[in-house]
Amino acid sequence: MHASEPMRSFQTGRQIEIYRTGKRTDPGFIPLAVEQLEEKARSILSAEAYDWIAGSAGSGATARNNLAAFDRWRIVPRMLCDISSRDFGVSLLGHDLSLPLLIAPIGVQAAAHPEGEKASAAAAAALGIPFVISNVATFSMEEVAQAAGPGPRWFQLYWPKDPELTLSFLERAKRAGYSAIVVTLDTQSLGWRERNLQLAFLPFLQGMGLANYFTDPVFRRSLSRPPEEDVAAAAERYLQVFSDLSRTWKDLKFLRDNTDLPLLVKGIQHPEDARRAVDQGVDGIVVSNHGGRQVDGSVGTLEVLPAVVDAVRDRVPVLFDGGIRRGADVFKAVALGARAVLVGRPVLWALAAGGREGVREYLLNLAADLDLTFALAGKSRLADVSRGDLVCNLGSSGAVHESAPTPHKANP
Repeated sequence: MHASEPMRSFQTGRQIEIYRTGKRTDPGFIPLAVEQLEEKARSILSAEAYDWIAGSAGSGATARNNLAAFDRWRIVPRMLCDISSRDFGVSLLGHDLSLPLLIAPIGVQAAAHPEGEKASAAAAAALGIPFVISNVATFSMEEVAQAAGPGPRWFQLYWPKDPELTLSFLERAKRAGYSAIVVTLDTQSLGWRERNLQLAFLPFLQGMGLANYFTDPVFRRSLSRPPEEDVAAAAERYLQVFSDLSRTWKDLKFLRDNTDLPLLVKGIQHPEDARRAVDQGVDGIVVSNHGGRQVDGSVGTLEVLPAVVDAVRDRVPVLFDGGIRRGADVFKAVALGARAVLVGRPVLWALAAGGREGVREYLLNLAADLDLTFALAGKSRLADVSRGDLVCNLGSSGAVHESAPTPHKANP
């Protein structure tokens, strides 16, 4: 465990703790239902901030597909299984985690709360949950590392056009104690996000979310004046170096050759892309569609997870991102082959609702829900969960059909 507040069995403990505190009427109460948590956050945030977090590409169909995909899979609980002693821990790239959870990389977290990434990283660290800092964080990677203390943390990279700037980010991340690099491949340019466009709100133009750039010596040398003196010019420079649209799979070798940290690629949705990534020497795959923020009308990530897992064939761990809200979602993703899952928007709703303590409360509730879901389904460890524990509702009539007959162990 890498935690100052050890995870325990939540089968009764967390529930009893909540019941004993009485009816939740305190205005500062963090709602348990994610839908109510989002509504509380919406009541606090400006329209620009709320739509920045909640918004997705175009009509929002992809974000909706992420959630709908979970409804098509149903858990089949097993009875009279010994669940008196449970361990839902997982070994992941050198970390022994008590639960298969990570915090997804989410940029501009000060849009939700002034303490932004420092608050959410500290809450995650207190529970031993790895925090994946976004390249477009409100605070520098060094500041967030200090807030997280000894907690496990990874650095997410938006791969800049400038190779020297890329190298600087990789070197800084390693010096600051980040233990893996997650390069996002699905955001070479921003998706068409109607809600943000309608309000004409792009935080980067105001310098928000650019702390890692504004504190970087390579980036600063490229400016005629430092960001403190001309934020607008620095923001324009960021837009110029943000990405390179000409990159192909062969270019991934540059990253592999220039960091000895584990390298994961995020944004994989097709099995052939997964195979190509593994062939290029990556250490992990993150199945993700950026929370539906990039391509409108594309598949939900849970729909493509089994095919990606089958393509990878256990050569590297496959992680899942996209629509995780409750313990049942985690169970389904693990049953379909994910080694662990990343949690995104609910963390931001909790951050908006209660800062660091709000994030801690949400994570504790998710942990309790996860523990109970797995246990009541008859499972005492992750390795016992497989595709055979799910059925898939494929028909419009509501008939339930059996899933693929060959089970896949999440943790062989």
